[in-house]
Amino acid sequence: MDKLRLQQRHAAFSVSGMTLKIGLIGCGKMGGALLRGLDQSLGKKALTAAVSDVVPAAADGLAKSLSCPCVIGTPAQVAEASEVVILAVKPGDMQAVCSSLAKVKGSRLYISIAAGVKISALEGWLGAKQRIIRAMPNTPALVGCGAAAFSCGSQVRPEDAALAKQILSAVGTADEVPEKLMDAVTGLSGSGPAYVYTIIEALADGGVLMGLPRTVALNLAAQTVAGAAAMVMETGKHPAVLRDEVTSPGGTTITGLEQLESMGLRHALIQAVRKASEKSALLGA
Repeated sequence: MDKLRLQQRHAAFSVSGMTLKIGLIGCGKMGGALLRGLDQSLGKKALTAAVSDVVPAAADGLAKSLSCPCVIGTPAQVAEASEVVILAVKPGDMQAVCSSLAKVKGSRLYISIAAGVKISALEGWLGAKQRIIRAMPNTPALVGCGAAAFSCGSQVRPEDAALAKQILSAVGTADEVPEKLMDAVTGLSGSGPAYVYTIIEALADGGVLMGLPRTVALNLAAQTVAGAAAMVMETGKHPAVLRDEVTSPGGTTITGLEQLESMGLRHALIQAVRKASEKSALLGA
């Protein structure tokens, strides 16, 4: 399945027959994952990169890990060399970085992955002629299984939105949503991996409690979560339908589900998304 997805992504990029000039400002885990995913999807002949980071070793390490040609420079130099620039700096650093980029001549597509930073703010800092997309990927992008959403600014063209979707899809899935929903995206998929890691840990602890070796319990828990997620994605069935298919009357599964309901698991997860979404909104206030 992973090989097929990689082939599909490569095909999507190959139709233009052109080299994509992409820049990355902020070479941390998320920005690096996006650029590495593009590098793997496009191949060295279809991509050129320019990167910048306040930590020189981070930019150097990322550049060396790519198969495509890559140069290292200042944020302004990255923008000058790129058609698309991914802004992967911390929310608190975004205004200063954008203010410096506003002095660079020309128009280009900027994709911001900073949590809570609104398109209106980015347009104000970068200048009205810049095409701006706000995106929220998540950390499973590091293993090609990310879930991202994005929103388009006032100057974005249809081809820009299509390109942003392809870039984000290089490391998982990507959906376009209205910007008013981006905080909900942050609370669900942006923060969601942490919720799932907690569930995996708890399942493994339950296995240990019942006598399983720690390594076996953790492997069973992680693979069970991965398998269940794959069933939802591959079958297209509602999770409730899939749950009913494995829940026999009077059996072990319904007994476990009854306990989860009594302990409020569903409510806890819903409230986690709500609280994280509200926090995201405060970051952009």
